[in-house]
Amino acid sequence: MSTTPRSVLRATDLTSTYRLKSSLLRRGPNHVQAVAGIDLELLEGEALGLVGESGCGKSTVARAIVGLQPVASGSVEVCGQDLMALRPRERRAARRQVQMIFQDPYSSLNADMTVHDLLTEGWRAHRGILDPEKWDRRVDELLEMVGLSSLHSGRKPSEFSGGQLQRIAIARALSVEPRLLVADEAVSALDVSVQAQVLNLLDDLRKRLGLGILFISHDLAVVRHLCDRVAVMYLGKIVENGATEDVFDRPTHPYTQLLLDSVPDLYPWKSEVQERVPESGELPSPIDPPSGCRFRTRCPLANEICSTTLPVLDTASGAAPGHAAACHFKELALQGAWQATV
Repeated sequence: MSTTPRSVLRATDLTSTYRLKSSLLRRGPNHVQAVAGIDLELLEGEALGLVGESGCGKSTVARAIVGLQPVASGSVEVCGQDLMALRPRERRAARRQVQMIFQDPYSSLNADMTVHDLLTEGWRAHRGILDPEKWDRRVDELLEMVGLSSLHSGRKPSEFSGGQLQRIAIARALSVEPRLLVADEAVSALDVSVQAQVLNLLDDLRKRLGLGILFISHDLAVVRHLCDRVAVMYLGKIVENGATEDVFDRPTHPYTQLLLDSVPDLYPWKSEVQERVPESGELPSPIDPPSGCRFRTRCPLANEICSTTLPVLDTASGAAPGHAAACHFKELALQGAWQATV
């Protein structure tokens, strides 16, 4: 009998801010709202891609979920536990269920520690996960799980390539038996051939262990390869989400269309000639975002309502079930109506 997958992550109205350094030359707000009230849900065994331009708030979402960035308001539930409602000691124990894989494996691993020390570090911090007499055997199993050998356990990070170090980082994350991995640009620092190997490893671990993976990336091709669903972020807001195939093949928000159009076509002679979303200027400052729809200053469909009313993230007429966009003119955007404005 099949069972419904459980939720491993539910972020509700998540908001996170950064305080700005004071300056005599700067006027206006003394903080920036990097994440402005977003909702995300991720099920066990599922990979969710979070995409958007640099500075849109993707990494802040990741850091807020794992506890490296304060949450100003909203809630973060991991495996059904609201982390914000727990006492500090309980929260620390609950955060074991979510582990982060960073972009740069060279700086995320302590250069003075051996691989054995790195992989047993979590067991020292979270007593009771594994009896000490079983540590050596489990280290060997973790290394084998990520495609390395037990012979590597006595070596230090300087003796490994970037791809091997990222495998070690993944093994370290898995050592405390999490249900959710947050991968923040986890393959962008690697060579293309090595990227494919690490992506295939993550995909295999997800299916084998039933892990949920929040995969944050600027590389749309990588997201399309790995993720079941995708959420598009713009200036601290989720503007579109849905099944990966639906979002990539029938984007409903003008920003998503602009993002996809920015990817070069390697085989233009094989593609049908289509109108592209017109160029639309620079990303506004997150310190003072536009009123109403935050994308309106760059949107070819923008109208008066866009400056006064924040659009709701919901399904457009004609879109697939579960495919939602935050746009007042999502039905027009789905039809490529910006072509009439060019």
